[in-house]
Amino acid sequence: MIILIAVAVSIVVLLLLTYMSNAIVYIPNDRVGIVERLWGASSLTHGLIALNGEVGFQPQVVRGGIHYFFPFQYRVHKVDLVTIPQGEIGYIFARDGRELTDGQALGVLVDAGIEDVSAFLKAGGQKGPQRAIVREGTHAINVAQFVIITASRVHGLLLSDEEKNTIDHMGQVLRDRNGFTPVVIGGVASRVVQAEKSDQVDDNASDVLGVVTIHDGPVLAPDEIVAPRVGDDANDRATFHNNFQNINAFLRAGGRRGRQHQVLVEGTYYINRLFATVEFIRKTVVPVGSVGVVVSYFGKAGADRSGDGYSHGELVDNGCRGVWKEPLLPGKYAFNTYAGKIMLVPTTNFILKWSKEVTNSHKYDENLSEVALITKDAFEPLMPLSVVVHIDYRKAPLVVQRFGDIKRLVDQTLDPMVSAYFKNTGQTKTLIELLQERSTIQEKASVDMQGRFAAYNLELQEVLIGTPHGNTGDASGQRIDTILNQLRDRQVAKEQMETYDQQQQAAVKERTLREAQATTQIQTELTKSEINVKIKTNEGDAAIAVASKDAQVININAEAERKRQIAVGEGKAAATESVGKAEANAIRAKAEALTGEGARMQIINDLGKQFADALREGQIAIVPKIALGAEGGNALSTLAQLANAFMAEKLESGATALTAPTSTAGNADRL
Repeated sequence: MIILIAVAVSIVVLLLLTYMSNAIVYIPNDRVGIVERLWGASSLTHGLIALNGEVGFQPQVVRGGIHYFFPFQYRVHKVDLVTIPQGEIGYIFARDGRELTDGQALGVLVDAGIEDVSAFLKAGGQKGPQRAIVREGTHAINVAQFVIITASRVHGLLLSDEEKNTIDHMGQVLRDRNGFTPVVIGGVASRVVQAEKSDQVDDNASDVLGVVTIHDGPVLAPDEIVAPRVGDDANDRATFHNNFQNINAFLRAGGRRGRQHQVLVEGTYYINRLFATVEFIRKTVVPVGSVGVVVSYFGKAGADRSGDGYSHGELVDNGCRGVWKEPLLPGKYAFNTYAGKIMLVPTTNFILKWSKEVTNSHKYDENLSEVALITKDAFEPLMPLSVVVHIDYRKAPLVVQRFGDIKRLVDQTLDPMVSAYFKNTGQTKTLIELLQERSTIQEKASVDMQGRFAAYNLELQEVLIGTPHGNTGDASGQRIDTILNQLRDRQVAKEQMETYDQQQQAAVKERTLREAQATTQIQTELTKSEINVKIKTNEGDAAIAVASKDAQVININAEAERKRQIAVGEGKAAATESVGKAEANAIRAKAEALTGEGARMQIINDLGKQFADALREGQIAIVPKIALGAEGGNALSTLAQLANAFMAEKLESGATALTAPTSTAGNADRL
């Protein structure tokens, strides 16, 4: 029993000694062993890695499996394989190697890489942060020589608190530079970085470019602020650095430390952020209606292209330092704004307003105000102006070279020039003339100032004059307002007169319209009545024609009857005359036979008796129907006899008239 216990104890002690002696070491396949020699060889005289088997950390790593070592001579540090997730970058800090030279920030790249420590050191690898980076994958790395810093952890055998602080600081710098992920332009990453660095982020924040600043390599010349482009020829494999991803090629091509002229555009770039940092800026957009005049801070000195007659500065060829002769046309440009400036110059017409209340979106006229005038009649109105200006895109570089920018041109040149012109004009006009001759003054100003604008490489399109007005609150302004109110009242009166005339004409037109409407409404009745009128007219014309014919017939008949009666009357008159003459002769004979008054009375009585008998019997009409006729011949004969008796008496009496017969004759006349 004692023997069994002793054997068991011996086995346990042996196993414990074996474990403690590191004679047999098992390493899992997902780990590696870092071998440290404790004794049995000379000590290192310099460095940390024992390249020749000295006491210290050995350059080789031990992979998975069972390994045998001389007891108590070695210590094996089991560490995890270095795993870099996809889309991340690991950074290297070397503990051993050559010292960095003056001005050098990162250790040089060696062709052997970092998985073979011995090859790295023999190739001249340097200690400290490295230019090399570790890409996606799993790597068996000797973390006694190389500390690998990733986004999630640090792989390495940290020997002291001071070293730990150094590594932690390095990791914090990388986090600040977003260094554990590749540079992505045109995607989510660029928008995230843009949001972190700027408050002015919009939906188009991904439309950016990357400005690269190199933190290692030779420094720039004293008169340079931007490093020139190098190694951008893909056909030259020795110097093509592929957008700063191949550091050795960049340095071989002559790359310099500092901000680079070359920029990064859309894409993904695995760049060591200890070697280069990337700042995101927006691309330069030259909108339609503008050109971009480039003022370059970078490039070689160029020849003057402004021409012999231009003495305000030089224009140079594109790519040289200075103001480029050719402007950038509308478009989007990956322009490094640290290497130059693009000044937008409008090529469409733009308006400058001399008014405090109105400022255009371009802000060129934000310092302009109304022009203060003194008129011929001592008024002091303020005149608002609008000037339409155009700049030829080919002359835009000349304008920028001469004035610096458009706003300075407006403030320092156009404002005093335009104000002086209208001040001079105002002194020759009264206030009323300024108001009434505004169109003439405006046209004259447009012509007069064209030459002045052309002297500054500008094209004056039009001058527009507003209504002069006074300062609110002062006496001059009140007087001006009084005159303007009078003019307005006068115009209102004229407009009222015009309105009344128009209303009168409208009333007439309305009456005409209503008459037309009424006429339209009774058009049917009017048409029928017009037709009836025509019918009646035609019937009347027909009746008149018939009556005319009847009248002609009657006239003809009457004329015939008249002629017949005249003939009959003439015949009867002749017969009566003959009878009368015979009777007169008989009466004369009787009268001669009868003498004295008694005889004459007898004759008159006989005649009167015959005449009375004729009236009684109706043979004699008091108003004869026909002047001449055969009827009533007896009565006429009686009257004729009576007349003949009187005539005979007169013939007998001669020149003296008898009293009794005269009275009788008078009675006969009255009858």
